[in-house]
Amino acid sequence: MSIWYNPVSVIDLQYHIKDTLAETIGIELTEITDDSLKCRMEVNNKTKQSMGILHGGASAALAETLGSIASNMIVNKEKHFCVGLDINASHLRPVKSGYIYAEAKPIHLGKKTHVWRIDILNDEGKLVCTSRLTMAVLDVASKTI
Repeated sequence: MSIWYNPVSVIDLQYHIKDTLAETIGIELTEITDDSLKCRMEVNNKTKQSMGILHGGASAALAETLGSIASNMIVNKEKHFCVGLDINASHLRPVKSGYIYAEAKPIHLGKKTHVWRIDILNDEGKLVCTSRLTMAVLDVASKTI
């Protein structure tokens, strides 16, 4: 059974990140399953830090982007929208080149908060970073962020 309120395509979602940080750093949405959202991002000069490895902030941006999109796919957009409330990221191994692949899966889907686990893997399938993202579910009518 799918967790999504209104199923959309990966192409539709990719259009929604046009002209955002996600597009700037090269996040490509790749798959929607019944209970997860997946993407990939190239490790290149736009996503590396000065030591020549993947920047932790790029991993966090990828995690927050993926979890934010996923949360907003779960709610009725006429009534609610979701924004990031808290994120943590544990960086477990460096990546110098290639791609990283992320999957966001829900831990908690409540009326006021959503919590997501986002795991990021390298080309060999090894865990690079694991994140936990808490999203606030807000009322469109209040327009309060």
